[in-house]
This record gives sequence, structure tokens and C-alpha cells, in this order.
Amino acid sequence: MMKKSISASKASLVLFLCQMISALDVPLDSKLLEELSQPPTITQQSPKDYIVDPRENIVIQCEAKGKPPPSFSWTRNGTHFDIDKDAQVTMKPNSGTLVINIMNGGKAEAYEGVYQCTARNERGAAISNNIVIRPSRSPLWTKEKLEPNQVREGDSLVLHCRPPVGLPPPIIFWMDNAFQRLPQSERVSQGLNGDLYFSNVQPEDTREDYICYARFNHTQTIQQKQPISVKVFSTKPVTERQPILLTPTGSTSTKVELRGNVLLLECIAAGLPTPVIRWIKEGGELPANRTFFENFKKTLKIIDVSEADSGNYKCIARNILGSAHHVISVTVKAAPYWITAPRNLVLSPGEDGTLICRANGNPKPNISWLANGVPIAIAPEDPSRKVDGDTIIFSHVQERSSAVYQCNASNEYGYLLANAFVNVLAEPPRILTPANKLYQVIADSPALLDCAYFGSPKPEIEWFKGVKGSILRGDEYVFHDNGTLEIPVAQKDSTGTYTCVARNELGKIQNEVRLEVKDPTMIIKQPEYKVIQRYGQVSFECIIKHDFTLLPTVIWLKDNDELPDDERFLVGKDNLTIMNVTDKDDGTYTCIVNTTLDSVSASAVLTVVAAPPTPAIIYARPNPPFDLELTGQLERSVELSWIPGDENNSPITNFVIEYEDGLHEPGVWHYQTEVPGTQTTVQLKLSPYVNYSFRVIAVNEIGRSQPSEPSEQYLTKSANPDENPSNVQGIGSEPDNLVITWESLKGFQSNGPGLQYKVSWRQKDVDDEWTSVIVANVSKYIVSGTPTFVPYEIKVQALNDLGYAPEPSEVIGHSGEDLPMVAPGNVQVHVINSTLAKVHWDPVPLKTVRGHLQGYKVYYWKVQSLSRRSRRHVEKKILTFRGNKTFGMLPGLEPYSSYKLNVRVVNGKGEGPASPDKVFKTPEGVPSSPSFLKITNPTLDSLTLEWGSPTHPNGVLTSYILKFQPINNTHELGPLVEIRIPANESSLILKNLNYSTRYKFYFNAQTSVGSGSQITEEAVTIMDEVQPLYPRIRNVTTAAAETYANISWEYEGPDHANFYVEYGVAGSKEDWKKEIVNGSRSFFVLKGLTPGTAYKVRVGAEGLSGFRSSEDVFETGPAMASRQVDIATQGWFIGLMCAVALLILILLIVCFIRRNKGGKYPVKEKEDAHADPEIQPMKEDDGTFGEYSDAEDHKPLKKGSRTPSDRTVKKEDSDDSLVDYGEGVNGQFNEDGSFIGQYSGKKEKEPAEGNESSEAPSPVNAMNSFV
Repeated sequence: MMKKSISASKASLVLFLCQMISALDVPLDSKLLEELSQPPTITQQSPKDYIVDPRENIVIQCEAKGKPPPSFSWTRNGTHFDIDKDAQVTMKPNSGTLVINIMNGGKAEAYEGVYQCTARNERGAAISNNIVIRPSRSPLWTKEKLEPNQVREGDSLVLHCRPPVGLPPPIIFWMDNAFQRLPQSERVSQGLNGDLYFSNVQPEDTREDYICYARFNHTQTIQQKQPISVKVFSTKPVTERQPILLTPTGSTSTKVELRGNVLLLECIAAGLPTPVIRWIKEGGELPANRTFFENFKKTLKIIDVSEADSGNYKCIARNILGSAHHVISVTVKAAPYWITAPRNLVLSPGEDGTLICRANGNPKPNISWLANGVPIAIAPEDPSRKVDGDTIIFSHVQERSSAVYQCNASNEYGYLLANAFVNVLAEPPRILTPANKLYQVIADSPALLDCAYFGSPKPEIEWFKGVKGSILRGDEYVFHDNGTLEIPVAQKDSTGTYTCVARNELGKIQNEVRLEVKDPTMIIKQPEYKVIQRYGQVSFECIIKHDFTLLPTVIWLKDNDELPDDERFLVGKDNLTIMNVTDKDDGTYTCIVNTTLDSVSASAVLTVVAAPPTPAIIYARPNPPFDLELTGQLERSVELSWIPGDENNSPITNFVIEYEDGLHEPGVWHYQTEVPGTQTTVQLKLSPYVNYSFRVIAVNEIGRSQPSEPSEQYLTKSANPDENPSNVQGIGSEPDNLVITWESLKGFQSNGPGLQYKVSWRQKDVDDEWTSVIVANVSKYIVSGTPTFVPYEIKVQALNDLGYAPEPSEVIGHSGEDLPMVAPGNVQVHVINSTLAKVHWDPVPLKTVRGHLQGYKVYYWKVQSLSRRSRRHVEKKILTFRGNKTFGMLPGLEPYSSYKLNVRVVNGKGEGPASPDKVFKTPEGVPSSPSFLKITNPTLDSLTLEWGSPTHPNGVLTSYILKFQPINNTHELGPLVEIRIPANESSLILKNLNYSTRYKFYFNAQTSVGSGSQITEEAVTIMDEVQPLYPRIRNVTTAAAETYANISWEYEGPDHANFYVEYGVAGSKEDWKKEIVNGSRSFFVLKGLTPGTAYKVRVGAEGLSGFRSSEDVFETGPAMASRQVDIATQGWFIGLMCAVALLILILLIVCFIRRNKGGKYPVKEKEDAHADPEIQPMKEDDGTFGEYSDAEDHKPLKKGSRTPSDRTVKKEDSDDSLVDYGEGVNGQFNEDGSFIGQYSGKKEKEPAEGNESSEAPSPVNAMNSFV
């Protein structure tokens, strides 16, 4: 009998779910969405983890749409955030976006916390994610004394960076004291931790300026470590060594990464010769299209990792003497991700529907529901709603069933929050697909003709072929629920016109579309499998046939990626040829043919060399535990024991125990506890009146086992309830009632049969007795006939067949609110400026509010513009002022305009009557920039200027101001000329200009208030005779030293050319070596040359095919004599130094005696001259270093205090920050960070009255381009 009952309930549930498939979807049609009432939808919000710049204002975004437009509120750390009480916090108009004013005295640290936005209108409330606000931090570098590194040639070396911990972590890079990036290679490279690794050191590694820099992007600051000195001494012969791993250490390590993230694995090895790194995945292949190698193959990068990427990754370092390897065991966990996110639901009155929320993750996420931002268990009851785990079922909905529901899926790695609304509407049919839309498909493929529609109740859709054709029926057509007509196999005779008709009980509408059927694209000769010997030639064919009206394109892929950029690959019209085949050409080659309607492909494998994969140990999830046994049964506890299953080569880490309540929730398993993998018994705490069954799940690094078989059942005895309902509230829904709600006890909390609730209430501050009623197991009771908005004392007590729970605590509630009775009086407007006004009003008496006073709303709208006297569509704006405020600011007004406003009081029920409309006008403002500025008709000495009036004059225009000045070939600006032009003019001819000269123009409009923003333009007067400019490089000169040479040249041609220098040994047949010149400099330094050697050199410009200078020959200086003698140990040098020290001491004594006799000693100047420079944070406006210092020894940098003339860093100076070069021309950087010095040009600035000056760009701006 029990089995029949269960089967019948399942069948009815399946039938019920099938009926709900007909729920409506609202198409994303802008016109339709504007007309329909709709609950709020969050459209934009700040990221969950939001790191902000502590020097800038904090903007927390929250935008939402809905009809009527939603209002916004915020919580901070779980409680209401009253922004009106904080003068530093404002909310943008018609938006929920918060702006926290940090730049006017606020501190970002005071606003750290978790923020959540709620958007609400009469149809529901949507909520944002929890937005965690944290200010970024860039701490100073800890000072340390660094000892010089003396290393034997061929040995390995690690230079540690150890940057300060910041938020977010800094970006690390290494440079020298000339701000040149240190070259990196297979031998020398930077690790993921920022350290600099040398697989083996060479004599050229000797230097004293290895400097580690840390860049903090959020605060735009760069800090540097003190220079590190490395000295390499030679021993002959140099001993070669087989590889050993510098990082990671040991033979194995582990790493955990989250699904969807980027996996970075690193191996750096020491050895001589320099080892080569290779990566493999044991028991599998590295994922194609997602695997990348960086840092000379020392870093393995896999993007968008998934659980399938878990496993063992081996890096192998090899040179001619041997190899070393390391295995990294990778485990991929997963934050929650959507399987089925809940979707908005639009229903007609009386219809059924479902919201489904399904998510996955590792571990499995928990699912919880909210209604209008409130946990659904304590939300107002809706008889049409039923919650079933990850599904909410709606039946026979009514208009009051409209609401916004939130689904939260969370585990230890994160959470997902989705809003989905239920909107109950009644609308006639509408067809949203454009009329006469053309569809084109390939023959023998499906044709899908859209008939996007909307209506409530859901319209019925019928299709006809032709204008007067009969209704389409039969197996040759498929009619989809969304109105789409599918022709599963379209033929040539399917071409024609089709008519869609939509009707429901409220109306009927139709629409026509056209269908054209094309011939398919085919590959009539496909590429074939080829086996080719190394260094041979191979060809793949791909011959196609297609519809004459379609234009095909053919592309070739190798292993599902683009062909290598190699001239050996020749792509013909219908073939691919590979010349001089190598091992790396092994793979799958695919020919893909695309048209606008179809795509076909064919593949063939090319085999050059194939090596069999090495088998690996198979790891798997554990087998489920078995033989579960219950012992020691007591009223509130029991002992559970079990036997573990096979662990399958991966040790069991823990056991998870779950329970089922067969009395209240049969078939539903709940988490009870978990124990370590070495434990096989556990003492479990129990609740009264629960029929327990238990099961055990084993967990290892691979995953979770299947659950064990359930244990025997154990029914605990009944008892009085231990607790009362929580979250008791009293809020009236009507002016004459009190709705008492509470969160019901869970099934196992009842402690016995017959769970009921005793609900008691009495009016507060009135000598009344308690009124009580006992209700069934529900969560709401309505008290009728109450006065409007009076306080009540309320309590709810649980009871069952065995007795009552302990005495409950009392809460205060209020009966229902009613709309306010009167409007605010004495409304006054004070216009502050052309865009801002202040409105005042008298507060209404509290007794007329008839509810909780929430604030006042000011409705205001623009009537007309006083400059154009043209009316426009009235768009009312609303500002809400929380609490009992009697004034408010109206920002964002348009200058020189007429406005109206009124004020209304607001309570929890709604708005009161409006005050009489108040008219006010804004004064004139400055105009916007002219709409355009065109310069035409250039002659030898004149130019014609034409312009358009400002789009927003913001008043009466009085004149136009034109300023102009010449620009010479070095971009220097000449004298500035200013002309005032009447406001009614729209063109001007400038005469008496210099011929063949570039001019820069600045143009703006004026009102009586002042000048508006300017528009700029440049133009050139013509020459007597136009001569083409042919690019050329001439006068290549060299200045050679022992191991380097300075190359300089002159260039004539187009601007912004990128140069390169090619050089080689004179008379040699070796290929030219090529060095790229950063930026457009006209000089370059060749380093690493051999002393006493003749070299040839030439200069070229990239982008200009075959364009180079003539060759020049130079010779480096001869090698100097050995400098190994230490001068500091020579006797004559020690004597000389002692004499100098004695002379200085005598001079100091004489100066001291003279100072004591009279005069002042400039102590302040001395202190300033020896100030210790510290880290300077970058200013946001120009990128230079500002002043950032400690109270003790962190002083602002002084110009010239950091780098001496020979551009080396003194060890005794502070080395914690970059040099502040100020305005000096020696402080510029090129795009790649190289130091330009005295060769740098000047930067153009905005014009000003009188003589103009220019300023060099800050070195920090250039440094920002390094990383």
C-alpha cells in the first residue's frame, strides 16, 4: 500500500512540472520592456572583492532597472547603512551608486567592510552581491644591509628580492642604476617570487647595480631595493656540472588551484652548460590551446583550468651531463559555478511555473533561497509558492505573487548570487520579429523561422505558407514553444513566404517572413593521412564545391591552432605544402571552408616521429565504507562505527557522516559531521523525536566516494520543545490590521508530535490584558480591527503534545500604516549657482504621517531653456531625502533654464499629497565647446576657419575667442596671438601668415559668465612648390671604446619611424646582428664588443622595406693591461691618503675657530643638503613623485640627490626609492625604460599668456610601461 502511494505522488509531481513548462519568457525588446511593469533587476554592480585607491573617492556601483523605477538602500557589515548620517557619503541621483568622499578629509580605512545594495519597487526587491571594500596598501621596503656576492665562474646564484607585502601584491622587475632593464635569457631569469636566478654565472655578470623594483599599481608608486653587488672571479678550467633544481626544492611538491583560474608552475635549474627545461603531464597530455610556456620554458601556464587538469606535472632540466626532474601534484578545486541559473518568470494570473537553481563546485555548494532579499523561511507567506530544495514551484499565481527571488550557492571557495523575478501580467499578443525578415539556409539542413512573441496569457501560435495558404501541420514541421517554426530538412521547394499568427483571449496579430534555400558547401577532395621522413616535402589537398551566390573562404589549422609563422608553409588555392619537414611539424592539419551560412572541414594527420607514452599509476576515488553499526543508544546520543573501503592509491583524508530523518524528511540526507581518515568510530549528538539513519562517505585527494549503505534506523523519544520560533515580527499590511510572522521550527526542532504555536499580543502603553490564540504549524497570524499605526507587544511560544517551550521574549511591532494626510508647506527655493539649487520646506506634523517617516521626495523638472525658448518632453526627476530633513540640494541642473518642483512626505505605505508647484530659474553658465572647428583653403599666407555654435550655449553668447601660434620642426611653440570674434560670426579668414608653417589653434565661446571649454586644431600654410619628402638616413658616425661603441645618425622622412642597428665583424660572412632602437632616438650604444676588432655597422628604419643607411666601419680600442692589482693595498697610496686626511683635519679646525669668533653657521642648509631620500608616491596628475615620508627618516627626494654624474648608485645613499628628476631634461625615459638623458626633447604644453616653457616628463610615467 505504501509503494502505491509513493508512485502516485511521483506521477502527479511529474505531471505538475510538465504543465509549468508553458511559463512565459519576456523577450529582450527595449520597447516592450518600457511598457511592462517589472520588478527590479540589478544591471551593474562593483566586483565582489573591490580594492580601492586610498587617495581617491570610493565609488561603489549599484545600478538597477524596473518599472516603476526602483529605489535603493544599502547595508554595511549586515546592518542598515544610513548614508544621510555620514556627510562623506552621497548616492548618485536616480541610481544606487555610492560615492564616499575621501579627497576632502575622509579616510578609506574607515570605510572597509562588506556592502550590499537593495533595489526595490512595488513589485519586489533585488539585491547585489556582497561587495568587500579594502583600500590598497603599498608599505615601505624594510632597510637591510646587503653583503657583496662573490661567486666563482660557472656556479649558480640567486639574488633575493623579498618585496614588501602590499594589497594587491606588487609587480616585480629588475633594472640597473641607469634604469635599463637587466637582460634575461635561458641562463638568467626572474622567478615567479621576484628573485633573480643565475643557472651559471659568467664574468660579464659582474656589476654593482642589480636593483629590484616593486610597482604598486593601485597607488601608482614604485619602490626599489638597495643595489646588490655581484663579483665573478675566474678559475681555470671552469668545471661543467649536471643540472640541479634551484626551485622548487625536493623531488615532489603540491599545488591547489581553482577551476577557471590560470595555473602557473615553475622550474628553474642550475648547471653548466645551461640546462633546457621540458614539461610533461604524467599519464596524459598537456591541454591543447590552453597551454603556454613562458620565461624561456621555465614556467608552464595553463589557462582556464578544470578538474580534468588535476594530476602530476613533471619538469625535466637537461644538459649534456645529465638531467634532474621535479613532480608537482596539482589538485583543481572549484568555487560554485552555474549549471542552471534561475531565470525571470512571467506568468498570467492562474498559471503555474518554477524557478530552478542548480550549481556545482568542489566541494558541492549549498543552495539557499531568499524572497525580496529576505530568507524565504521568514518572508511573507505566499500560498502559491512551495520550496523544494533547489526548486521553487508556483501554482495558481495571482498578481500579488510578483516578487524577486534570490538563489545563493556557496562553498568554502566562494558563492554565487542570482536574482530572478516572478512577474504576473495580463497582456494582448505582440510579435517582436521584424516584418519581412529574410532567412537563408543550406539545403538538407534545418530552417528556423522566428516568431518571437509576447502575451499574457501565453498566445497560441499558428503558421501558414504564403499569404493565403493553409495552416501548416504534419511531421515535416516542428513547432517550438517560443514560436519558432522549424523545417527539419529544408529543400529547394521550401523557399517562399511564411505567415505567423499569434492569438490569446485578449487579441490577435500576424507577421510575414521569407525563406531562401542554398546549395551546401562540400569538400570533394579531402586531405589524406601522410607519413613523411624528416626534411622531406608533403602536400595536403582540399578541393571544394559551393553555391554560386556564396563566397567561400579557406583556412588551414595545425592541431586546432593557426599555422606556424614559417615560410616553409605554402598555402595554395586548394592545397597546403610543407617544405623541409621537421619533427615539430608532426600533428593534425585541418582544412576549414566557411561561408556565411555553413562551414565544412576535413583533417589529416602528418606523422614524422611518434614516441609511445609512458604509462602512469592510476589514482581514483576511494570505495565506499561498509558494515555500519550503531551502539550505545541513548536519548540524545549514539555511537556509529564502520569499515573503510579501498583507498585506490590515494590515502583517505576524512570521512563525512550524513543523516536522514525518516519521520519528517524521508529521502533527504543532511550533513551531520566529519572525522579524520584515521578514525572509524564517532559519537553523534541526537535530537528528540527523530527517526535517524546514517551513512558515511570517504574522501581522498581525488574526490568523494559513493555513499555507504544506510545504517539501521533509530527513533529517539519525544520531549517538550527546547526553543521558541525566531525572528518574530509585527508589521501591518493594511491600516486596520497587525500581521504577526515568525520563523517556524524545523521538523527535528519540534521534539515531538502535535507542534503548534501560542500567539499573544496587547497594545503597548495601554493597560490591556494579553490576547492569545493557539494556531497550527504555520508562520503567520493576522490580527484584524486594529487602530492605524499603533505599537503592540508580541510573543510567540512553541508547544507540542508533551507541553510548552520556555517562556518567549517579547518584541515590539506596529499595526498597518496609511498614506500621509498632508503635504509639506512653505516650500522655498534658493538658487546657489547655474547647476545647483537648495530647496527648503516645513516638516509635516508627525501625527499626520500615519506611519514610519521615511523621508521626503522632491519632484523637479525642466520647463524650458531660457536661451532657446523651446519646450521639450517633461522628464521628472526625483530625489529622496531620508529622515526628518527639511532641506535638500538639487544638483545637475541645466544653466539658464526654468524649472518646477514640489515636495511630498513618504512613509512605509507610500507618498502623501504633493505641495503646490514652485517655479525657479537658473542663471547663465559658461558654454560648451564649439560643435566643430574646420580649417580650409590653405594658401601661402592665409587660412579659412569655420565653426559651429556650442551645442549647449548655457546663456547668451557674447563672443568667440581665437588663439593661435606657430609650431616649428622640433615641436616648439611660437608667440601666442589672440583674436576676439563677434558671436554672430561663423567663419574667419586669417591673413598675413608665414608660408609653409604649421599653426595650432585654440577656439572657445564666451557668455557673460566666462569662457567655455576650448577646441583645438592644427593646419599648415602651403609652400611655393610642393616637394615630396623621401626618407633617408645619413651621416652615420661612431665613437668606439674598448668593448662598446656609440652610434649616431641623422634621419629625414616621416615622423615616428622606428630604427634598428645592424652590425658584424668587418670582412666576415656571418649574418648581421640586429638591435632594435627603442622609440625614435637617433643614437644607440652597442655593448659587448671584442677589443681591438674592426666592425661594420648600418642603420635602418622599420616599416620601410629595404631602407637602410650606407655601411660604416669602426675599430674598438685595444685591450687594456690587467687591472687586478688592488690599489688600496699599495704603500704609496696609503701614505697619500693619510696626508690628505691630515690636511682636511687642519682645515676643519681652522674653520671651527673662525666660526666661534663670529658669523652664523647654515645648519638648515646643511641638513637639507644631506637629507635621506625615501620613497616618493606618484602624483596622479603628472606621474611625478610626490612627498611621502615617515616621521623620522623618510624625507622627500631633492633634485639631483640620488644619481651622480657618472650615473652610478652610491651604496651609502638611501636606495629605497626612484630619483625625483623634477623638471630637469636629464630625467626622461624612453618607451622601454632606457635612459635618454641630455638627448631628450621637450614636451608640448597648453598655451598661456606670455613666454611659454616646457617640462620634461617624469621618469615614473616611463617606468609604468615596463610591466
